[in-house]
Amino acid sequence: MLSAFVNTFKIAELRQRILFTFGLIFICRLIAAVPLPGVDAVQIRDFVANMGGGGGLSDMLNLFSGGALLQCTIGTLGIMPYISASIIIQLMTAVIPHLEKLAREGDVGRQKITQYTRYLTVIICLVQGVFMGIALTTSQDAIHSNYFGIPLSVVRIPEFGFILLTALSLVSGSLLLMWIGEQITDRGIGNGISLIITINIISRLPMAVKTMADKLQRVDGVREIGAFHVALMVFLIFFVILGVVAITQAQQKIPVQFAKRMVGRKMMQGSTSHLPLRVNYSGVMPIIFASAILAIFPKVGSMLPWHAAKEWASTFPMSGWYMFWFGLMILFFSYFWVATQFNPIQIADDLKRRGGYIPGIRPGRPTAEYLDRSMTRLTLAGAIFLTIIAVMPNILNKQFKVDWVVASFFGGTSLLIMVGVMLDTMRQIESHLLMRHYDGFLKKGKMRSGR
Repeated sequence: MLSAFVNTFKIAELRQRILFTFGLIFICRLIAAVPLPGVDAVQIRDFVANMGGGGGLSDMLNLFSGGALLQCTIGTLGIMPYISASIIIQLMTAVIPHLEKLAREGDVGRQKITQYTRYLTVIICLVQGVFMGIALTTSQDAIHSNYFGIPLSVVRIPEFGFILLTALSLVSGSLLLMWIGEQITDRGIGNGISLIITINIISRLPMAVKTMADKLQRVDGVREIGAFHVALMVFLIFFVILGVVAITQAQQKIPVQFAKRMVGRKMMQGSTSHLPLRVNYSGVMPIIFASAILAIFPKVGSMLPWHAAKEWASTFPMSGWYMFWFGLMILFFSYFWVATQFNPIQIADDLKRRGGYIPGIRPGRPTAEYLDRSMTRLTLAGAIFLTIIAVMPNILNKQFKVDWVVASFFGGTSLLIMVGVMLDTMRQIESHLLMRHYDGFLKKGKMRSGR
């Protein structure tokens, strides 16, 4: 494996792609560090230094933005508006005939859908930018802090001017990140958007290591944790990553047989192939949807005038009911995502049109029903796995009192995204190596990608 990494820099094109990617990633980190115009960077830095994590929606957004949300930088919105627009367009494609028609028109249709996604990204950025500016200048309670808990004294210019400047700055920062992501995809290595999110997540790793190191220090002759606890956590994260890799790569191969057929004047011989059905078909989307929805209810409860509602809002995120509803919603959204994105009827029709069939299953509707049953069983296994991975950071944080910045690396969206992106990037690098007759990352010369 080490020789494969050395070989990556022997290929001129691959070396240029990797260095180009690193250069743009460096620019992304700069965007996440430049403060918004009109805010006091010193007060922001002091606030972040004394701030703890909670695992809510704001912490998830702060994680995806590489800490930019609570530091009030021009990269505060990060790449999330573009991802939100992509998800909305993708879901609308399944229900709007015009978008569905564009999706089937090849490159021209995909370019049109990409254009719609960019327009929607600008709209989402403007709305979020305006609300961000209002939140930073609006008092939440008598302590004179805004809705993010940041002191109102950080704002140094008049309210309307700050809101307008904040909206324009956040839109510019998000669109620049979107453009950088597309450039990485076209001229770099890996998927640019996913890499930006991954780098933002990894940027919090030094903070997690520092937190663990601080707990190992003696305070009044007593350590919070010992070497045994550190070894146990290293052991745990190793097996969690191993399980995430296994489930991310896992798939059921449905055998497909193609009969002989005439193509023009040429007789094409029959062949055997397989149709891969992924166990974790929905990826991290159910966790993101469930986290976003569950974060709304405590926020609404805290705004109600009744004391009972405010008390419930403060205790619900740390209760067992939160874990129960979190797991239940992950199960629901796993099936919801598969129902909207996996179309067994279309797959069965495509197989029938190409002269393919599943051995023992009649073409057409029986094939679609067979694929639907198979995907339903796989989705259940994937949803249970997602639930376990999603609740693990919350259990470590709330039951075992592990700091959130450390616990977030033991599961949830951060670990799933990091593992998936790293596997995809290594697979692309390996394809460049194999094309030029170099060994891949494994001794057999190719990664076990399920092919």
